Amino acid sequence: MEIEIKIPNVGESVQEAVLVQWYKRDGDTVQKDEPLFVIETDKVTLEIVAEANGILKVLVAEGETVAIGTVVGSITTEIVHERPAEPILEKEEAVIPAEESVEKEAPAPVLTQPEPVPTEPEPFPLHQILSPSVRRLVAEKSIDVSAITGTGPGSRVTKGDVLLYMEQVKPVDSQPIQPVSKAPDIPQDETPYDPSRHIKEDISRTPMSPIRQRIASRLLQAKQNTAMLTTFNEIDMSRTMAIRAQFKDVFKKQYGVSLGFMSFFIKASVEALKAFPEINAFVEGKEVIYHHYYHVGVAIGTGRGLVVPVIRHADQLSFAQLEQFIIDYVEKVKNNRLELIDLEGGTFTITNGGVFGSLLSTPILNMPQSGILGMHKIEKRPVVIDNEVQIRPMMYVALSYDHRIVDGREAVTFLVKIKECIENPERIMMEI
Repeated sequence: MEIEIKIPNVGESVQEAVLVQWYKRDGDTVQKDEPLFVIETDKVTLEIVAEANGILKVLVAEGETVAIGTVVGSITTEIVHERPAEPILEKEEAVIPAEESVEKEAPAPVLTQPEPVPTEPEPFPLHQILSPSVRRLVAEKSIDVSAITGTGPGSRVTKGDVLLYMEQVKPVDSQPIQPVSKAPDIPQDETPYDPSRHIKEDISRTPMSPIRQRIASRLLQAKQNTAMLTTFNEIDMSRTMAIRAQFKDVFKKQYGVSLGFMSFFIKASVEALKAFPEINAFVEGKEVIYHHYYHVGVAIGTGRGLVVPVIRHADQLSFAQLEQFIIDYVEKVKNNRLELIDLEGGTFTITNGGVFGSLLSTPILNMPQSGILGMHKIEKRPVVIDNEVQIRPMMYVALSYDHRIVDGREAVTFLVKIKECIENPERIMMEI
């Protein structure tokens, strides 16, 4: 029995996907719920798992773009191995090896010197599946393919990789070994360096992935279709850091998750959004759509691009529930299990560049939202408090907003509201 493996439907707006990588090869044995391959659409990256135990048959190669619903492989669940019937041997025949019995029937002449048997080159490792043109080129030039870094799908070695490798090693092989001298002579007639000679060697072209294309399109759309402006403020993190340190162990023991800074900023953002509903609204044509709920997106960086899963009804969740949502989304992103529904419906976004060391930035709006809050690195700086200079852990925060519906006064006051909540976190931490 064969079970077809199809590209699943991940959303109405998604029509095709790229089969990025097969985790298994044609003919491999697979187990139910074992990851088979990963696909990438313009919005999400997903792992597809096996529906049953069996033998895998691959129909579509890595790197191919296929439509939703395309059959890319199959799993054979029932395999019957028929063994040929073995003849019943007499007791004396059973102890004679097969080679000896053949020799008795047709004895071979004894040779004084065995003839040399031509040796065939060892096959390439299984992980290096080469095209005929690449295989021919490697054989002609006697190149060790294991020394070449592949840039094709699944790190496969392409013909371009082989040619580039030949160009890189050729100058080294062709140069004679020069004796080492204490004062080497500087050639006087050396040709001046021409940067244009190495242009082709110093660049490479790689097609943008669907997710990267989508990100580029949305960012360009935000810059072209909104009146985006950014305002800044700074927050003294002393009180929040002290409370976090004070309740860290109790919080972890009671709820099973660590207390991070993101939950504080989500709570503070919800309070600020309630005070300034325009920042929680969208512009649609000539109308402003106000949302009476708070779906906060949290930006998470991945190797393939930035994704923004949405925490729905953040105003109704506790600190522990917010932290658990963040942990779950991070695990989904790592395991390529993020679904399209996880990315839809956000009304406001928070991004934390501080985890990468960013001190200050101007985040770009996540269309069609009208506001995005940027968190940054916490750094000790001298500040004046009660006419005295003190060293405090400070964080710059940035709010980018759509100036078409949000005025500067509202944007500045929005950040002041967040600053007040973070510098006096007791007002938003009543459950601890």
